[in-house]
Amino acid sequence: MAKKTVVYGIPNCDTVKKARTWLEEHGVAFEFHDFKKAGVDAPLIEGWLKDVPLDALVNRRGTTWRGLADDVKAAADTPAGAIALMIDKPSVIKRPVVVVNGRVKMLGFSADQYATLFA
Repeated sequence: MAKKTVVYGIPNCDTVKKARTWLEEHGVAFEFHDFKKAGVDAPLIEGWLKDVPLDALVNRRGTTWRGLADDVKAAADTPAGAIALMIDKPSVIKRPVVVVNGRVKMLGFSADQYATLFA
């Protein structure tokens, strides 16, 4: 049975572009979910958090994070606060989020890791 792969991200993100290009060049069928346009919701993020830690999912090095007020950053230290922040500002999510058969298998992009995952 074929794996169902969904790539969550933003189309103009360089890392997302690299991931999508790699998948296309290697013939991996995937669906792309633009979470700036289509959004994310609490059940989706809560599902992701079963597979990856909160600290890995929130990108604290990006420009979106750096532009947040200190009280918003502090609220993101709790799961509920972080989920609310990711729903409100999905560009704070580490990307891409690669989901295979409903489970997060990878955050970000690494050609070597993709080669192993999609072998």
